[in-house]
Amino acid sequence: MATILVITGCSSTRLAYRYADWGIVWWVEDFITLTKPQKRQLNADIEELKQWHCSTELPRYQAWLHNLQSELAEGKPGPAEISSHQNQLLSLLQPLMHQITPGAVNLLSSLSDEQVRELAKNMAENQRELEEEFLTGDAKSIEHARAERTEERAERWLGSLNPVQKDIIKVWSEDRAGQTEIWLAGRRNWQDTLLNALEYRSQADFEATITELINNPKAGRGDAYAQRIDESMVAMNSLIQELLLASHASQLDHLTRRISELGGDFKALTCKPSPEVASRNR
Repeated sequence: MATILVITGCSSTRLAYRYADWGIVWWVEDFITLTKPQKRQLNADIEELKQWHCSTELPRYQAWLHNLQSELAEGKPGPAEISSHQNQLLSLLQPLMHQITPGAVNLLSSLSDEQVRELAKNMAENQRELEEEFLTGDAKSIEHARAERTEERAERWLGSLNPVQKDIIKVWSEDRAGQTEIWLAGRRNWQDTLLNALEYRSQADFEATITELINNPKAGRGDAYAQRIDESMVAMNSLIQELLLASHASQLDHLTRRISELGGDFKALTCKPSPEVASRNR
């Protein structure tokens, strides 16, 4: 159930898919001032990525959703089924990371020293903002905020939660003490690893370094993060199972409708190139 959240949190998947630009433009525009040639190259790389993903990967997402919906129609899935769906979804994300890599290498290798300094400055500022947002207050406050965020995400798919489900989330949040701190520390470690790699962006092994950083992000986030993320996968499976076991018929109907809507959005998406690309191909 909650594994589907990684695909989209938006009310319109079609709108998000067409205009999100995979988060790459957001990342670049937030952290680096690009030159005109860099913007042109990035836009071309993004358009190529979108066309590949729309034509090659969306059918795989549709099949995954269809299987999930069919399983829900047969009853509440058990731990093994939930784990299988989670692993299937994660396997769908890996090709995307692989496909993103060449464009990221193109962009990062083209940065000037001034742009790298700008990137470092803006990353540090963004990290401070996240730490202020998620680490404000004592451990109890952080735990309560984590539970509230989890409730909001669960309600997108199940509708209003019952008291038992809210207690389940509360206990789960208590058991995840330190998770937010480890996540933020891992994020900072990954950024430091990237910035260190950028100091050697003219060297022959730069592409291999960035490829590893993108496709195996746990390696750059540190041992504590790698251990916690594996534990979190198991804990998330347990949370989903408990929430489903405590659900009533109307919540399962709500979940089925949401999955059906998402599948409909994927089915309605077209793989037409942007006007700029279409114009170049005439």
